Amino acid sequence: MALLNDSIRAEVQTRFKELKNPVKIINFTQEIECQYCADTRRLMEEIAGLSDKLSLDVYDFVTDKDKAQKYNIDKIPATVIVGDKDYGVRFFGIPSGYEFVNVLESIVMVSKRESGLSAETKKKLATLEKPLHLQVFVTPT
Repeated sequence: MALLNDSIRAEVQTRFKELKNPVKIINFTQEIECQYCADTRRLMEEIAGLSDKLSLDVYDFVTDKDKAQKYNIDKIPATVIVGDKDYGVRFFGIPSGYEFVNVLESIVMVSKRESGLSAETKKKLATLEKPLHLQVFVTPT
């Protein structure tokens, strides 16, 4: 059974007409003891199937530990969005509700190779002298 209904699929396909370059979605999952892993994987499969510019790689968090380390994945379910390089876009947990839109927007931005940040913001970020690890936590409540 599909997670996305026909109306949502059509809206996403319309949005994905903006995709310019290929994007890889990488899903880290686990067969047991992961409440939302199966649903997150199914959702990523459905999203990846909505454009020929998208591909999906699925890795097991335990048996593919080298891949998890490569992408700095320390919890699951996890979704990584990469283009010609890894821009550091990560989603942990199932991206439902408002987070679903954020995943879609991230895919579009990575495909366009453009962050959407203003020139002023980019200039300020260029002055950072060491890496910055930024996390945003969201709850549906």
